[in-house]
Amino acid sequence: MRFNKSVIYLMLLLCAAMLALPRYSGAAEKKLFEINIPMEKGAPVSVTTADGTVREVGTVKALPTKTRWPSYTASAWSTPGTVCASAVNAIHMLVSVEKDKGRTMSVIPQETIAPAAGPGASVVISSKAGESLFGAWAPPVGSAVFVRKPDGSEAPLSAGSLPKAKDTLIIIANEDDSLPYMVNIENRPGGRVIAWNRGGYELLGRVIRPLGGTGRFEGTLFQRTGAIRANHSGVIDVSTTPRGKTGGFQIIPWDHALKSKEMQNVWNMTQWLVIGPADGKSMMGGTPPLFKKGLVSGPATGEKLWNPWSTYGRKSLVLARYDNGKWQRLKEVDGRSNNGLKGITELRIYYPFTEEIQKQR
Repeated sequence: MRFNKSVIYLMLLLCAAMLALPRYSGAAEKKLFEINIPMEKGAPVSVTTADGTVREVGTVKALPTKTRWPSYTASAWSTPGTVCASAVNAIHMLVSVEKDKGRTMSVIPQETIAPAAGPGASVVISSKAGESLFGAWAPPVGSAVFVRKPDGSEAPLSAGSLPKAKDTLIIIANEDDSLPYMVNIENRPGGRVIAWNRGGYELLGRVIRPLGGTGRFEGTLFQRTGAIRANHSGVIDVSTTPRGKTGGFQIIPWDHALKSKEMQNVWNMTQWLVIGPADGKSMMGGTPPLFKKGLVSGPATGEKLWNPWSTYGRKSLVLARYDNGKWQRLKEVDGRSNNGLKGITELRIYYPFTEEIQKQR
């Protein structure tokens, strides 16, 4: 059988294109739920699940009067019209990138400490921090955000399409089956960052600066020990204290540690674990699976989703090995402790799931 040279060339191009596709392309995404936030004080905030069930999760207490610019550095690494941070004390959404700096709008609980939101740039809802949209119904980083008009028309959130009175802010939370089920991080210089997925494992990167201590990261006040406090384009924030106490650590990509003025102290402190890419040159900030799509704070104690798998599968969990021992829950360390986590030799981050594992994986 003879092939035309142009056909062979096209086949080679197709193969190359397939190999060039990103590992976490989002091709296997499925819709989990839709968050509806009316731009009207006193209006109910609701969540609609994939089966059409509607749940009320709070009410609107205050509306934004402006956006925030410049916002935190890593916000600019997200895509405009998407969630750029998901935390127990705030949801930040990227409106636009102007002069390489992000413009954001936020959703925050009535009970909160959320300095990154900025005064007047948030929708305030009646939910408690760590619950509702900041717990069970937290949308992952990268979730699409739309503005729905009273006539039913929709447009992505942008500088030219900000929510006004009578509009509804819509956030679509998806689940991506291409994400790993866990990531291991060897806590030593040069330690491997390994993602475990259905096909085996993948080297995501290497540890540049290992973790040694804890800091007073304010939002940890609203999260339990060993759970994700926040995930955004440049941070994974983990709580080392129970709700009501403050203490935790952060995992950040090397680009955040190198480029962001507010992060220069990480090179002199022990509260941050800095990781770099496997190829030694790529940007990690704003990319899955660590800094986009997967990680959420998850349901608080007593919160329930649509079935047992989603309720327990979406609960965030971070385990540790101390002195190369067995995997165990993180030990409680509160406040600032420069050496409080020095015994950790490896960390494990579990990714959320919403179906029985043997069906999904």
